[in-house]
Amino acid sequence: MSHPATHTDRSTALPAPSSAAPRLAPVRAEGGFPVVGIIGGGQLARMCQPPAVALSLTLSVLAESETASAALVVPHSPVGSHADLAAVREFAAGCDVVTFDHEHVPPAVLQALEADGVALHPRPAALRHAQDKLVMRERLTAMGIPCPRWVQARTAEEVAAFGGQVGWPLVAKTPRGGYDGKGVRVVHAVEELTDWLADAGRPESPALADGLLLEEAVPFTRELAVMVARSPSGQAAAWPVVETVQTGGVCTQVLAPAPGLDPDLAAAATEGALRIAGELDVTGVMAVELFEVGEGEHSRYLVNELAMRPHNSGHWTIEGSVTSQFEQHLRAVLDLPLGATSARDQWTVMANVLGGEHPDLYPTYRHLMARDPGLRVHLYGKGVRPGRKLGHVTVYGDGPLTGLRERAQHAADYLQGVVDE
Repeated sequence: MSHPATHTDRSTALPAPSSAAPRLAPVRAEGGFPVVGIIGGGQLARMCQPPAVALSLTLSVLAESETASAALVVPHSPVGSHADLAAVREFAAGCDVVTFDHEHVPPAVLQALEADGVALHPRPAALRHAQDKLVMRERLTAMGIPCPRWVQARTAEEVAAFGGQVGWPLVAKTPRGGYDGKGVRVVHAVEELTDWLADAGRPESPALADGLLLEEAVPFTRELAVMVARSPSGQAAAWPVVETVQTGGVCTQVLAPAPGLDPDLAAAATEGALRIAGELDVTGVMAVELFEVGEGEHSRYLVNELAMRPHNSGHWTIEGSVTSQFEQHLRAVLDLPLGATSARDQWTVMANVLGGEHPDLYPTYRHLMARDPGLRVHLYGKGVRPGRKLGHVTVYGDGPLTGLRERAQHAADYLQGVVDE
């Protein structure tokens, strides 16, 4: 098994930051246990802290601000931008491996770190397929992975031609930078893309520098997701396929396992996700978002998108699986043996908590704890803003599934202020 370079091995190879003030390195635990660095201080980095403690690891986070979600709970959270090469280099010098809270680190920064000898997981060559949807579509199509029909477009004529080929409406996406429904439009006419087409191919508009990604609007039965993990030595593991319930382009519930899913389709989707991880040389956790098309034994899947990091569709694993996606991600990036991914109970339901109009969540939180002691509430330490993802709640048990869903959704709605009792 290969081991990542130590801080001592790399420090002499890294150039000193040109402007950032010196910052203390993370305090290393006795016994040779490594430091894992995470670029980005969001809730995904935050939720890595409890398993890091359980694994005797030290976590270090390059946070956007002192009040970033992860900075509130990770002792060593220097503030710096993921786009500032000097800040990222200084941060990486104190870590044994570096991973990511999001996919937005510029390729030039990743390439510089890789040239410095920093152990990055996932590696830039793999991460590129999560950063650029056109690159992802080209590679998956070449692999024979089922995808919606798609095309790259820069002109109104190309949009019109694709609409004539597959039918309207179309799904238009910015190849870079989109998330949680942002950078995605369902369009019924070329004119609805006038502004994007005006920026297509312009270097000053990086999200559209290579044009638009157009896809057919798939008449899917429901949306699914497969979470897998893969280590540098090639060990891989997968969790049960889940159903993701979307509202307005944002995931509102996850049902684990996906109810009523044909076993053959579950096996095919899992095999496809593991194949993607292997052929792209993914290291760490990866989410494969899917469309289920058709029903029962005649159903099939199409790959929608990839995320090479812990993912919202895997939050249920904190309570619902023997090994959570966050613990597994840490194990994978360090090339430790992967943990078991079996479910702890028949059903687990996760509901996302979105921001409403009431900024003071603590009284609501206390009420929910008293009302439903079996409920697990995870809040991310964020300020309330309408529609913002503030946390999630999880329930689990033997069913019935409808009752578990109602409990989870009631808690999420109560925290948002949709219901008041």
